[in-house]
Amino acid sequence: MKPTLLVLAAGMGSRYGGLKQLDRFGPGGETIMDYSVFDALAAGFTKVVFVIRRDFEAAFREAIGGKYERRIAVEYVFQQLDDVPPGFAAPSERTKPWGTAHAIWCARRAIAEPFASINADDYYGKESFRVVAAHLARPAATGTVPEYCMVGYPILETLSEHAAVARGVCELDDAGFLRAIAERMKIERTMNSARYLDEAGAQHALRGDEVVSMNFWGFAPSVFGEIERRLVRFFEAQRAAPSNAEALIPVVVGDIVARGAAKVRVLPTSDRWFGVTHPQDKPDVIDTIGKMVADGDYPSPLWQNQAE
Repeated sequence: MKPTLLVLAAGMGSRYGGLKQLDRFGPGGETIMDYSVFDALAAGFTKVVFVIRRDFEAAFREAIGGKYERRIAVEYVFQQLDDVPPGFAAPSERTKPWGTAHAIWCARRAIAEPFASINADDYYGKESFRVVAAHLARPAATGTVPEYCMVGYPILETLSEHAAVARGVCELDDAGFLRAIAERMKIERTMNSARYLDEAGAQHALRGDEVVSMNFWGFAPSVFGEIERRLVRFFEAQRAAPSNAEALIPVVVGDIVARGAAKVRVLPTSDRWFGVTHPQDKPDVIDTIGKMVADGDYPSPLWQNQAE
């Protein structure tokens, strides 16, 4: 089965100060996700599913969806606060989305084939889409747990020059499978490496060669059931003590791996990741994309040579 691309585009962009999913970064007015869809098409993906919020559906369809619909099958699903497992309800005061694991789970009725999941506002690179597509095309082994995949990036290549960031820092076994993943907050570059702050405010040094997740995952449809089982536990905790906590996909995948419900192969890539977390990141992203276009990596406008 040809794989599907799931694009998580429902984020609120609170640190960025606006809908960075729809912001323009390419010389022809392209969004970052334009380049991801372009690369996914070239890698053999045949459908794209966007997870969005209803409050910007019209703007999203006009700015994004229309340009793809003649080139690839397009579907939309909505991340809604009231879309929760049976037996639960969203608190009336809750406004913050439930997180990336919940966003993926919201696409459970739209996807029945192997799929990759990405963030709308991150650039991942052509080779990264090719290696994930190749992994998803492999026949599933019988009698074993599912084998998912994740593209791993060197931590120093993913840090912002302008402010601290959060990253899922990965521990790998000797065979290249994910052993554990730890969500580290307030990571910033130091002279030769990086450091992060824990919840108590203490500093911890990082080596600099750690592999991190940038939320480029490859899944089988079985992941929806695994996510739901963990969402049930998450919502049970919310019912007992409501908070602004989110169910993050790196944390959920870490639990899936720890419990032996699936294996996750970490795929190395020579591609550079970049994205926009803070407004100050935008000029750097515009400059980087401009250089790739000038080097011939992408046409401008992006879709000018694509068959209608």
